[in-house]
Amino acid sequence: MIAPQLVIERALACASVDDTIVIVTDSSDATLRWAGNSMTTNGIATSRRWEVISIVREADVVRVGTVSSTSVDPEDIEAVVRASEAAARSAEPAEDAMPLLPRASVSDPHDWDRRAQHTSIDVFGSLATELNVGFDGEDALYGFAQHTVDNVWLGTSTGVRRTFTQPTGSVEINGKRSGASAWVGTGTTDFQNVSAETMLAELSTRLGWARNTVERPAGRYQTVLPPSAVADLMIYLMWTMEGRGAQEGRTALSRAGGTRVGEKLTDLPLTLYSDPHASGLEYAPFVVAGSSSDSVSVFDNGMDIERVDWIRDGSVSALAYPRATAQKFGAPVAVPGENLVLTGGTDVGLDKMVADTERGLLLTTLWYIREVDPTSLLLTGLTRDGVYAIENGRITGAVNNFRFNESPLDLLRRVTEAGATEATLPREWKDWFTRTAMPPLRVPDFHMSSVSAAQ
Repeated sequence: MIAPQLVIERALACASVDDTIVIVTDSSDATLRWAGNSMTTNGIATSRRWEVISIVREADVVRVGTVSSTSVDPEDIEAVVRASEAAARSAEPAEDAMPLLPRASVSDPHDWDRRAQHTSIDVFGSLATELNVGFDGEDALYGFAQHTVDNVWLGTSTGVRRTFTQPTGSVEINGKRSGASAWVGTGTTDFQNVSAETMLAELSTRLGWARNTVERPAGRYQTVLPPSAVADLMIYLMWTMEGRGAQEGRTALSRAGGTRVGEKLTDLPLTLYSDPHASGLEYAPFVVAGSSSDSVSVFDNGMDIERVDWIRDGSVSALAYPRATAQKFGAPVAVPGENLVLTGGTDVGLDKMVADTERGLLLTTLWYIREVDPTSLLLTGLTRDGVYAIENGRITGAVNNFRFNESPLDLLRRVTEAGATEATLPREWKDWFTRTAMPPLRVPDFHMSSVSAAQ
């Protein structure tokens, strides 16, 4: 297998259209699974995926074609380039057409010629040891750990060269005891900060709460949401913050004559932001796009990414705009982030928020979240693996599951308390988005629209 840098240079050298972009990703993936207190499978895999993006410019019409490959045979490079160019010539005109960035406009990589970094099964050493101790306990444990290292190289015909290594890891543990079930999870980059012992202790506490069961009807409840559940809701909000859709009246961020940028959502000083340099949550500080959408553009490949405050001090502050869309609407360029942080709460933790609740629910995880109405960002979904009744500041038992109907935007308008921000793993969106830091939130009237029979 030839070096990824050579794939890029050879593909660019044989290109025959106006502009070409080549992206190579070498990945290394380690996994560990367990079920019923026994390790079941583990393994490691390596792979390469590369894309050639061809751009044909004819007078005022620009067309784009993309072809991907997993081949490691250098003899296939020219064939993939030709297929990409053929796709470009037959494509519809690109609405987001812009000149590619010149080399001088972006940072030069100091480590372009580096070798790919890899993971190994050894990354799970401490985790496996602590899990084996947990397997001797009374709870049936099920779960999955994964560690992926993605090495990205990007090159364009205008001379841009960028590279980045992205380590991503996560652990999820589901515990079962006497018919009750609970979930905990955490994200990581290297597993050095993962304590299975701490996670198992949290599981045991939640399963202990379920010794007593409480029935509750559908309705609106004062609800405490831990950071993981908050992350699942805020991620969906960020995904919908596209400038074009808002400008065209298609999203919940639209309003007559424009967008909701500048609108006050809450008096709490909450700030929701993405930052490629956030400690422990870093991601590639430049655009890597194999295809265009309302929020990213292939024409922006290699462009530097900076922090974006989507909500600042309680007000909508920014929407996602690629360069072409930003130019069309006279808005600042903003790139969707691969991490998400919500700050502005107090230093109060989840336990104290529960202790300060006279009567309500602790809603630990959300499941099967789907959009009902894009114009209000109304979402529906199910509770799973732990809804608990709070009475006079104490957890008094596990509550039946519900279907909920809520909008993240409306929740931010109604939230009455935000606690301390901490790194967390979303349950629903973990497969796509792991780098988050959120506070627990108190919502006075979270809408449980119906009782669910799910167990």
